[in-house]
Amino acid sequence: MASLETKKKWLKRFRVISIVEGLSFLLLLFIAMPLKYIFDMPLAVKYVGWAHGLLFIIYIYVIFPTAKKLDWNFSKTLFGLLASVLPFGPFIFDRNLKIQEKEMIES
Repeated sequence: MASLETKKKWLKRFRVISIVEGLSFLLLLFIAMPLKYIFDMPLAVKYVGWAHGLLFIIYIYVIFPTAKKLDWNFSKTLFGLLASVLPFGPFIFDRNLKIQEKEMIES
């Protein structure tokens, strides 16, 4: 079983990746796509989409070892996976992770 400090480190790292991935998704949906389809500026989607794709891959790559280190059950891991494909999903999942982080600090 991982030490408390190791768990805190994994949780903090995942939360940062999650928030950055969520922001890139919102940037893609609400800034880059309107620029492409309303103002005929396709480069915004090209670059923001590429960055978001990379961040999404990192998110998926990191969620499974994080779930293992933090002893997440299947439903929490599934919630984290679903959150990654929904706008604002990572922010909703992050609220859950803040509670877990607070419980770690208090113990």
